[in-house]
Amino acid sequence: MSAVWLQIGQCGNQIGQEWWQMITSAKNREGDMYPFYSQDDKLSVVCVDSEPKVVRRLQKQIKRRVFRESNLIVGKQGRGNNWAYGYHGVRSESEQNLFRRTMESLRKEVERKDSYCGTVLFHSLSGGTGAGLSSRLCEALREEYPLGYILAVSVAPHQAGESPLQHYNSLLCLSWLQRYADGILLFHNDEVLKRAATLQGKDLPEASSQVSLSAMNTYVASCLAGLLHPLKIFTTRSGISLGTEPWELLRSVCPMPTLKFLHTAQASSRGTVFWDSLASSVVQPLPRECPAGSPHRSTALLAVARSPQEDAFLLNHSSVLTKLKRAYRCVPWNPFSAKYWTDAASLATPGLHDHTLTVCANHSSSADFLQRVEQRARAMYKSNAFLHWYWRHGCEEGDFGHAFEALRSVVEVYSRLGD
Repeated sequence: MSAVWLQIGQCGNQIGQEWWQMITSAKNREGDMYPFYSQDDKLSVVCVDSEPKVVRRLQKQIKRRVFRESNLIVGKQGRGNNWAYGYHGVRSESEQNLFRRTMESLRKEVERKDSYCGTVLFHSLSGGTGAGLSSRLCEALREEYPLGYILAVSVAPHQAGESPLQHYNSLLCLSWLQRYADGILLFHNDEVLKRAATLQGKDLPEASSQVSLSAMNTYVASCLAGLLHPLKIFTTRSGISLGTEPWELLRSVCPMPTLKFLHTAQASSRGTVFWDSLASSVVQPLPRECPAGSPHRSTALLAVARSPQEDAFLLNHSSVLTKLKRAYRCVPWNPFSAKYWTDAASLATPGLHDHTLTVCANHSSSADFLQRVEQRARAMYKSNAFLHWYWRHGCEEGDFGHAFEALRSVVEVYSRLGD
């Protein structure tokens, strides 16, 4: 397999828990598990958190003996929901080892690979560890392995607020990802909540108190399974998966290297499949316009259809892609703006749904989120709110200046897609 999996902080490890539960419990075709394991049958994953609780729970709840003990890296105290605290670390030898131990475990996993091509990173944008330490590790990965891809699976906090520092943390983390990552699969907690509620047949706003965190993480893991689980089109003649799905995804949906924020949605069904109907379900909640009224556009999209009846999708793929291109408003200058993959195997909600359609698009609605983060963080910055917590732990004014400029420039480029 070409990838090493890295999950950071509470959110990253909770999503990883659902992801590995899905992977290890599935009835995989022969050769499909090769992408996720080393030759000694241990998962190629490094789990790191500044507190031990979530990582230890993950080890117990997933099939035993699949994790390498040396790759479960924990500290003794949290990072206070502070990006600077997570990035620069605690001024004690034992806690500073958290970063060094993680890089050492990553190095060993890379050396176990037949051919290392990149790292998939799970984390949140709001926590001190998930935002700060992930930024530092992303930067270190780019410096240590400049030819390797970095695909970040990033979870954005609820708009209503999870922490008074979440706008600063998101601002700084997003700017680091923009600088060092090759693609960012961006999941918004508010949107994930709505999708999970829809799958469970619950109504909003009551669903906010009825949908469990596990159900939300399962939806994210299901989207990842739709995009990243091995497909037969990327297997060798012997039936062994090459594990190129994450990198082929990036090559498909990131035609412009400066635009790398990816919107992902999934719809599923049982029984007889109607792909046009699934496509409608995917695009129904898609944001159509920015707050200023300009229509959103996409530089590229990828649709992954997984179903025992994949031939039915192949017969209807033209109409499905036309509907998706129209809904996502694909730019006219990209002649190959919509692509599709198919496979007979689906891991989404195993046993409940036989057919899934997962769509990943480089969609300008991400700019709305970036602009909101930049504006709210700037308002706090101008009033000097909470900044002493960042200066105390090694952050500098230049870090904020570069972050504000990075997000503003991305927003401007997305806004010109229709020109």
